[in-house]
Amino acid sequence: MMKDRASVITVGGEEYTLLLTTKATKEVAGRYGGLENLGDSLMKSENFEMAIGEVVWLITLLANQSILIHNLKHKDAPKELLTEEMVELLTVPADLATYKSAIMEALLAGTKRNIESEADTKNAVAAE
Repeated sequence: MMKDRASVITVGGEEYTLLLTTKATKEVAGRYGGLENLGDSLMKSENFEMAIGEVVWLITLLANQSILIHNLKHKDAPKELLTEEMVELLTVPADLATYKSAIMEALLAGTKRNIESEADTKNAVAAE
């Protein structure tokens, strides 16, 4: 299930899976007031430094979700969490555009709903 609810980026030659979990959603809500406010907040960043800082924070948050899940399931072989400093040092500004797309992909995948129609038509309204 994790693969269809995530996107993958490369930072410093290592692949990281960006994943929107309930924990990450809670942190985004605390910072931005909810997922719906995230885009507006990123677009209205006061300056370039703040905009970069917000993207780096999101990358770190979403990438660490899959690492935290791994560490929860594999207590005997934990992986090191990604830090904002690591992201800043191991990337160039041109990478951030690609990462923004991956962030959006992870957010959309994490909030998508699989809706199935009912086969039972007892509540269906007949067309006249």
